[in-house]
Amino acid sequence: MAGVDHPDWSEFKALISQYSSFVICSHVRPDADALGAELGMQYLLQKLGKTARIVNASGIPANLSFIAEGNEILQLNVDVQKQQFEIPDAFLTVDTSSWQQLGGMADVIRSSNRPHFCVDHHLVSDDLGPHVFRNTSAAAAGEMVFQIFEACQIQPDSVTAGYLYAAIATDTGWFRFPSTSQETMRIAGRLIEYGAVPHEVYRLVHEQHSLERLRLSGRVLQGMNSDYDGRLNWLVVSAADLEATGTSPADTEGLVNRCLTVASAEVAFIAVELPTTQIKCSFRCRPPHNVASLAATFSGGGHQLASGCTLSGPLETALKRILNATGRMLSEGAAQK
Repeated sequence: MAGVDHPDWSEFKALISQYSSFVICSHVRPDADALGAELGMQYLLQKLGKTARIVNASGIPANLSFIAEGNEILQLNVDVQKQQFEIPDAFLTVDTSSWQQLGGMADVIRSSNRPHFCVDHHLVSDDLGPHVFRNTSAAAAGEMVFQIFEACQIQPDSVTAGYLYAAIATDTGWFRFPSTSQETMRIAGRLIEYGAVPHEVYRLVHEQHSLERLRLSGRVLQGMNSDYDGRLNWLVVSAADLEATGTSPADTEGLVNRCLTVASAEVAFIAVELPTTQIKCSFRCRPPHNVASLAATFSGGGHQLASGCTLSGPLETALKRILNATGRMLSEGAAQK
């Protein structure tokens, strides 16, 4: 049934069979799970004889540019103007069920009055309508998309298998996060059978960095902050840091994970000053903490162990708010022990 864990994919298949054209979209600043799930859904829908376009509110991050090669992933108001948007029979959202996370695509979907389907594995959710297929125990949206392939008895080609493998591998921290399940590993194995090459996927995702990005990493890591006896560690990336190293906010992707490599670390975050003067914050934690709830206090969301949000600047003010919130969470956690 739609809207519950362990969705009924036969119901999903029956519903989408009623429509001929789709626009697929995902959250702003799409990651490998979002993009891989989108490309997987596009391939699946086309195999079912339907037309499917991918349109996102944000462009593809530089570190995932390999995904764009040979694929048409359009950006709203850059490649497709909102005023001239060709409305499909239905919309399909993957890897988010938050209107805010859809950016400008949320307005397009809401104003279209067309059916809207959603495939998501996140805890935080808005009311996106009756056709939300959610499984919060799924490790990645790519995992759910592959289950739809199986329900439809369609096999991905080797390229699509690689995209879905990238989606799952990155969202599970290369299968080391607690979200990794027996089902996750089963699907990863099947994707390898269909042609995904794990070492090549890893190389494309993590071994294509620029020298500038490495210099930014060194500069930022040198200034790592720590409090609560090392239980909380955080990084701050200012506009000045980006300018000095010739980098962009996208070059900070994954840096927050370094904070959790400290033996005493329980919670970590990175605060990045965006060109808009807004502050992008990414949280990470170890169980039993829940940074999805923490991010939700700032209108963000995500997973229990990995979430994010965007705050208004200036940087110093946003940082104080983040530190106050993380400090409360750590204090409450200590009191419960």
